[in-house]
Amino acid sequence: MSKYFNSPVVGIDISEGFHVVSILSPDGSLYCKTFNIKHNLSGFNYLLDKIEEVEKKFSMKTGIFMESTGIYHISLFHFLKNKKLEAFLINPLITNSSKNKDIRKEKNDKRDSLNIARLGKFQEIKAYDYFEPEIFSLRSLIRDYYKQVDIRSIYKKKFSADIHLVLPGYKKIFNSMTCQTSLEILKKYPSPQALLSADKNEIINILLLHSRKGRVWSNNKYDELIKMAEEAKTIGFVVQGLITRIINNITMIETLNEQIEAILIEIRSTINDKNFPSDLKHNIELIDSIIGIDFISAVALITEIGNHKRFNKPKQLVAYLGVDASVNQSGKFIGTRNKMSKRGSKIARRVLFAAAMASIRSKRNGKPMNKVLKDYYEQNQKNKAKKVALGAVMHKITNYIFAVLRDQKEYIERLPKIHKHMYLFNLEKSA
Repeated sequence: MSKYFNSPVVGIDISEGFHVVSILSPDGSLYCKTFNIKHNLSGFNYLLDKIEEVEKKFSMKTGIFMESTGIYHISLFHFLKNKKLEAFLINPLITNSSKNKDIRKEKNDKRDSLNIARLGKFQEIKAYDYFEPEIFSLRSLIRDYYKQVDIRSIYKKKFSADIHLVLPGYKKIFNSMTCQTSLEILKKYPSPQALLSADKNEIINILLLHSRKGRVWSNNKYDELIKMAEEAKTIGFVVQGLITRIINNITMIETLNEQIEAILIEIRSTINDKNFPSDLKHNIELIDSIIGIDFISAVALITEIGNHKRFNKPKQLVAYLGVDASVNQSGKFIGTRNKMSKRGSKIARRVLFAAAMASIRSKRNGKPMNKVLKDYYEQNQKNKAKKVALGAVMHKITNYIFAVLRDQKEYIERLPKIHKHMYLFNLEKSA
């Protein structure tokens, strides 16, 4: 039974420029006709007056429920929380599933606000009432960071394709075609003819300045560039349009590099600010201690998880991040080909996937990054597909995240046998 079963409840359907409000009396009847409020101070104050009127009439607190709809709910929700009202956010998946309970297919804002109010009043649903500006600010920066990284990847692919046509063989010269040294060379000499007619000392000076690897390395790279240009002069597809595209793509890649660096600086500046909550900073450091997770990944996970105290068990966090297995069961049938549910944050799953990939890699000396996860992955891979085994590693890393946040202790790599021995010892000690 809902906490607000015997209390008045407000349901708000969120839109970009206005919101639709339905108010239910303690007995479940409609308190007044459903009304609209504009997304401005006047509209917010009108809603506040209505809520105060209801609370005064029934002498009890009102529960206020709204969907977590993109960014449009944030201003109103923040306004209501600042007024010390009991406002809650509902996952749109919950409200969408409740719309199908009626036989008639009917969908409008008025009905949606009424459904939200009824959900909050009559059903025991998972709704959250916290809003941390610091987490929202970081989440916005993190999502912008990944968006810019994805856009840069698109331009890198275009750039790589054009280089393959104009300068075949260039990819083998540098470890990365988009490193600063490579970009500086291509900005000035984007064609085979430009490289062959260039002054040797100019090219070597560019290599020396941006690579900082010494004259021997620079001379060797110069020889490789000239050899490649000689071949490209014959087999390369050199047209002015492609050369223009190469120059334009270099400009875009450099611009995106600057934007990404600016975002990273802002993220670090925000976290290092003296007013930034110390508990959030500590939680970032805890997740950063897990092998395979770097600083930015730790920040991304904290911003997507939010308040970790909402989760009592690891499987709740696993489900929240969408790395749990979907369930397909009916009668005697139990599905065995179930995929990852992929509910929740795409960014969080992206970070977990990258962490899983990093954890099962080996170092230059041949030792695994994380022996426990490497062994776990190989054990799963014996009878499961590669991606299924990776999903299991993502699941395991999520359990690690839950543990370090719950215990407020940094991650320590332990073999399963040692971990089991410690668990049994602590169990006997507490008995």
